Amino acid sequence: MENPILLFDGVCNFCNSAVQFIIKRDPKGVFRFSALQSETGQQCLSRHEMPVDQLSTLVLVEGERVYLRSTAALRIARRLRFPWPALYLFIVVPRPLRDPVYNWIARHRYQWFGKRDACMIPSPEVRSRFL
Repeated sequence: MENPILLFDGVCNFCNSAVQFIIKRDPKGVFRFSALQSETGQQCLSRHEMPVDQLSTLVLVEGERVYLRSTAALRIARRLRFPWPALYLFIVVPRPLRDPVYNWIARHRYQWFGKRDACMIPSPEVRSRFL
């Protein structure tokens, strides 16, 4: 099975911090990353028939399946090292109850955490994990 791909808003400080958080807690290097704005991110969105202009959601691609918002976040958490997989228990909460919380944070992320002028440049140690 190929590595899951996490597509994230490359200019969002919160999203970039989340990617760094995941990298530190994914010692086996399971996840691959690409900014939604990048050519690779745009191609991946198109290949999975996702709108290429929607940059306010986390997109997790596992094989041919695509997960968005809170479901993506929970599926990521379950593959990180302990204690983060415990968060996957929240998958039992119906998505219509989980996603509004996710959407509220996404709507305010630039206001609270700021925005970069360009996508982050990964360090040499993790560059191979970025597509």
